[in-house]
Amino acid sequence: MQTIMKYLKITIGTLMITFGVYLFKIPNGFSTGGVSGIATVLGKAISSVTPGMLITIINLLLLIIGLLFLGTSFVVYTAYSSILFSLSMWVLEILLPITKPLTDQPLLELAYAILLTAFGSAILFHCNASSGGTDIVALILKKYTKLDVGKTLLITDFLITIPTFIVFDLKAGLFSLLGLFAKAFVVDSVVESLDMCKSFMIITTKPDEICKYIISDMNHSATVVDATGAYTSEDKKVIMTVCKRIEAVRLKRKVNEIDPGAFVIANNTTEIIGRGFRSV
Repeated sequence: MQTIMKYLKITIGTLMITFGVYLFKIPNGFSTGGVSGIATVLGKAISSVTPGMLITIINLLLLIIGLLFLGTSFVVYTAYSSILFSLSMWVLEILLPITKPLTDQPLLELAYAILLTAFGSAILFHCNASSGGTDIVALILKKYTKLDVGKTLLITDFLITIPTFIVFDLKAGLFSLLGLFAKAFVVDSVVESLDMCKSFMIITTKPDEICKYIISDMNHSATVVDATGAYTSEDKKVIMTVCKRIEAVRLKRKVNEIDPGAFVIANNTTEIIGRGFRSV
């Protein structure tokens, strides 16, 4: 079931990227990086080759590089996304041929191009996959440097955006640069949002009941520390635990039910490393 859900997420993320690229990026000449950016530029320069064909060829080459540097599990999910991306592009080229922008508002179309591709890419990164292309280069850089996904995408995609000024015009180039920088920040924000968890510090006089709920019902663990109230000098316990955002509401409600006088501190966190969450 978990694998099916993962493939469903990858499918949704890939289709978001496909629609963003085909409906908004390519008709306007927005080359905000990635293989789609290369296809946008080369598709304009080489009229005999469609963007869908170029995306397929480049993705195959980069998948081989990803296999060497990122491992088999990454490449399996990325290969599925890459093939789906290429096929859906071909299908759209046949069923919905577009030769000009959908509207006369380039800024509006740039916004949709950024949002659809950025959200789609973030969903794929969250599933340890990508749509192929320069995302693979970005993830290789992320693996071997201290840069985050957004920064590595910015570096790799910046070089692809520059030819837009030559192949298209100044307007398309400036819009592409704007979209490139905006996409980098949106991807980071969405990735952090998807990875968001809650860390709890619960100061209580009823630690056993709360810990029992955390272990038995939430299937998590906790650390209990002795504490003394500075004002009351009363002996208490501090329970430290972490959970998914969707579980946080249940935990707060249960703590209030067990010990209405408990003092609860909850913080957002995107970096939880350990059993039940993620490895280094």
